[in-house]
Amino acid sequence: MKLRHRFLAITICSLFCHSASMGQNLDASLMRSINTNRNKSLDGLFTFISNTECPIGIGAPVITLGAGFITKDKKLQRKGWENLASFTVSYIAASRLKKIFHRERPAVKYSFVDPYSSITQNSFPSGHTTFAFSTATSLSINFKKWYVVVPAYLWAGAMGYSRIHLGVHYPSDVLAGAILGTGSAWFTHKASNWLQKKKNRKKPLPNTVF
Repeated sequence: MKLRHRFLAITICSLFCHSASMGQNLDASLMRSINTNRNKSLDGLFTFISNTECPIGIGAPVITLGAGFITKDKKLQRKGWENLASFTVSYIAASRLKKIFHRERPAVKYSFVDPYSSITQNSFPSGHTTFAFSTATSLSINFKKWYVVVPAYLWAGAMGYSRIHLGVHYPSDVLAGAILGTGSAWFTHKASNWLQKKKNRKKPLPNTVF
């Protein structure tokens, strides 16, 4: 019986390692296809998109907060704080995961990668993509208008693609960043609603005059 269990454990471990190896090869192949066959005349455009990470990611909540304080709109202020909190949560989560996984950049591991710029920080997950999808999701949750949702996700998608195009991230880095950013925004939104409900329950009832 013990031999059977040992054989089963070895088989499962072998299958897991084989699957991980296949996934890594597929990741590298897709990275190579996009990066080495890219239209280099678009490098400037995608570099510009990558550089909008912080200006939009921080600018969106600041503008929302500013508008809320100017108009004295408490709901708009809360949306601004929520957007800023989402960006902060996604930043902390991405930073922690980078340290945990400690994945090398594609150009460090593979000689075929032609990076537009040299980056040595850890690769997984993509911080730019995390922040972009966090911002896009938070804006989409709080401002449910097509002219907010569509441009927000087009920008986030372009951000993710730009990181592969420029040779600084694997597709799996970008996918993980998109999931992490979206999850951070939803978590922050749920937490904000919970805090608001808790705050409302603590408010004293108005005096009733008979």
